[in-house]
Amino acid sequence: MKKIFKFLSFIKPYWKQVVFAMIFLICVVFMDLTIPRLVQRIIDEGIYKNDLTLVANTTLIMLGISVLSTLFSIGNNMLSVQVGEAFARDLREAIFVKIQELSYANLDQLKTSDLVVRLTSDISVLQQTYRMSMRIGTRGPLLIIGSIILMVTTNASLTMKIVPLLLLTLILILLFIWKLGPIFGQLQKKLDNVNNVLQENIAGVRVVKAFVRRQHEKKRFEDVNEEYTRIHINVMQYISLIFPMLMFLINIGVLIIVWIGGKQVINGDLTVGGIVAFSNYLMTTMTPLLIMAMLANVVASGMASAERLDEVLSTVPEIQDAPDAMKLPDSIEGRVELERVSFFYNGNCEEKVLDEINLTVEQGQNVAILGATGSGKSTLVNLIPRFYDVSEGRVMIDGHDIRDIQQDSLLSHIGITPQETILFSGTVRENISYGKPNASEEEVISAAKATQAHDFIMGLPKGYDTSIAARGVNLSGGQKQRIAIARAILLKPEILILDDSTSSVDVETETKIQDALENLIKESTTFVVAQRISTVLRADKIIVIDRGKIAAEGTHTELMKSSPIYQEIYDSQLGDGNQLSTNGNK
Repeated sequence: MKKIFKFLSFIKPYWKQVVFAMIFLICVVFMDLTIPRLVQRIIDEGIYKNDLTLVANTTLIMLGISVLSTLFSIGNNMLSVQVGEAFARDLREAIFVKIQELSYANLDQLKTSDLVVRLTSDISVLQQTYRMSMRIGTRGPLLIIGSIILMVTTNASLTMKIVPLLLLTLILILLFIWKLGPIFGQLQKKLDNVNNVLQENIAGVRVVKAFVRRQHEKKRFEDVNEEYTRIHINVMQYISLIFPMLMFLINIGVLIIVWIGGKQVINGDLTVGGIVAFSNYLMTTMTPLLIMAMLANVVASGMASAERLDEVLSTVPEIQDAPDAMKLPDSIEGRVELERVSFFYNGNCEEKVLDEINLTVEQGQNVAILGATGSGKSTLVNLIPRFYDVSEGRVMIDGHDIRDIQQDSLLSHIGITPQETILFSGTVRENISYGKPNASEEEVISAAKATQAHDFIMGLPKGYDTSIAARGVNLSGGQKQRIAIARAILLKPEILILDDSTSSVDVETETKIQDALENLIKESTTFVVAQRISTVLRADKIIVIDRGKIAAEGTHTELMKSSPIYQEIYDSQLGDGNQLSTNGNK
């Protein structure tokens, strides 16, 4: 419950609307509590004494109160909706901004499907919790308190006979909330699993079809869907039990009033109008309890959602600027040094991904990193922009430990094409100029030409104004990679990292890209992660990574003489008469 209260800070900016909503609600409650007393007056003073004028006047008063109650209720609902929507909007933005702040290591632990559910379903649940709390959740207790006070003033002895029943009802509802809270937590986790499988299948539907795995994926979805359904049925069964039990208690209360109150009417201790008013107050007390039981369903779900949302907001980014972090100058040399660098994921020091890496790259050098899948190539280049912090050793740029540099300042000097090509919905031009929105038309075209993307872009329906679908599904793998490289080199960074960025490009196109890049970024320090030997032949320095260690270092010619691992890779790809010269041409 305390997690729910923690999110009240998002409602604080709208306290004026909340105050007016509460005032309207109090007015509605006051008018609702007035009606039974007026009914008592009609019976005892009007009908019983044959005073039709009093009956008519009191009826008109009740009608006026009903109209005012309706208007105040509408005002409360409108303000509650406004606050609820504003709350959800601000919370979504806060969660989104927090996700942008998280480090790679944090994002490795939080699945995309989990974050999507939290940004959508969990926020909607919490929004509904607050909105209903401002209406039913506040109105119910006020009605209960007001009704009990009026019951006491109507007949104190009869009220004491009802109090145990009210306490029993309250205990039942609290038990209901306590029991359902953990179940709703399980329900949201099962929904995460459903979304995870669904997202994977939608993204990989072509692979599913290609490998004829439709039945397998259907079974996988059925399993998680069945688990979600099972928990949901469990929740609904609890809900189906609580309402009949509460109705039974309400009926018991009515019987108590009729039996004991009837005796008092016969003895002259209570009027007929009094027993009618008392019955109405009992219903006014018990009905909100019934509604509160329904709200308990929402509160229990809200508690689970608040816990999950708080988990995101409370996550501390593993990569943070030091208090005295410095800014790099507008122009840097781009000299990169790795000193005794070791790295392991999630604190598992027994499984080092990189082990004692020592590497110095001078300004303007083109360094290629070669190695088997899983050898640590991508991890190594991810340490340079500080996507992860080294476990041991240090990474330096121009003699500065990158942990002493502000992250935004560091990244402003680095251009990156990640291993997984990511494009955003928007135009081709917007994707190329993503890192430099104010880039001129000439700069965008120059970058596209350098990556051999200009010709195919001009062949698109609207050229550079052609819309790219989400994740670039309307482009081929090679086309997406060339746009991604253009996006990186448009920045003209002092340090450029190309992580297996031409794997989907044919060798001839790759050679043309290398020719163009040599002139365009000749002053940039470049790191090229590659699987193909043809990609690394021109490099000033080739690093061969094997099991997290530098197995060999040198130029192509040097490694062909000194490194058996490099020779093996070369022979497996370019041997048997398919050798390329060091300039990259057959």
